[in-house]
Amino acid sequence: MSEASTRHCTVMFADLRGSTSMYLRLGNTEATTLVTQSLAMLGQIVAHGQGVVVKMLGDGLMAIFDDSEQAVATAQNLHDALERIVPVATTSLPALTLKIALAWGEIVDVAGDCYGDAVNVASRVLDLTGDHETLATNDFVRSLPSEQQHHFRSIDKLHLRGRAEPVGVMRLVGFNFGDTESMQDLEQAPVTPPDGIRLIHGHTDRIFSSRQLPIILGRSPQAHVCVGDGHVSRNHAKIDGHSGHFYLVDLSYNGTFVQFDHDAQVLSLRRNTCTLHGSGYIALGAAASESRDARIRFEILSFSDTRPQWP
Repeated sequence: MSEASTRHCTVMFADLRGSTSMYLRLGNTEATTLVTQSLAMLGQIVAHGQGVVVKMLGDGLMAIFDDSEQAVATAQNLHDALERIVPVATTSLPALTLKIALAWGEIVDVAGDCYGDAVNVASRVLDLTGDHETLATNDFVRSLPSEQQHHFRSIDKLHLRGRAEPVGVMRLVGFNFGDTESMQDLEQAPVTPPDGIRLIHGHTDRIFSSRQLPIILGRSPQAHVCVGDGHVSRNHAKIDGHSGHFYLVDLSYNGTFVQFDHDAQVLSLRRNTCTLHGSGYIALGAAASESRDARIRFEILSFSDTRPQWP
């Protein structure tokens, strides 16, 4: 029987998205080759960042790092590399995207596999991570030097499946992010999940509770928020909920774009999802900078708030 050892380290889960569409469009042989090559490349990047790939998990991987700074740099490198992975010949396909979760804590190493609370938390955080996103626990961010902590913005304390107590989670906003005042105190995130979402478009200004989900966004007059723009599908996107959190799901051909306040990065959704938090803009069919008529203002609300603040 193998002897177990314990230690503290960073646990990373990374998951490829979009492979199903590739199998449908390319066929099993070509799609399998592309996905396998993509995973091999991700593994090489992890190794270059002084991480160890513990195991492959379907279209993803689990890795551990002794150095938290290396884990952050590797997460950024993984996202950057994947943007270039689809060859020009297949640019008509939905691009492969990546979501990453990071947690820090004690693990138990048994015969090369890893177990423990940090592993469980990282896996659960990955379930709530949107495409193109890296989410990390507060404990992980605390393990970084102070100058690195400012690359993260607090989302909330999320209720993870299988855990009684919520876990503080932060979002990596990139190494070009330099506003040091934007990082919220790690202890100040509210414990309770959000109660509703406010959506503003034109003359429409409505607050929806979690009991009113799903919310349909689109050009159809029957949509909860009707956006009359030529780039917008009749049922373009929907906002749904799970475990007390709100998710945006793209249903369209032209895509849905999300930009959170005080964050220059724009998330591009094409038949996939992201977690909504804080406030910002949802743009249907074209980025918000291209078509202001097709964008919707959103704010995640706690009904105990008396006056939501708008920029």
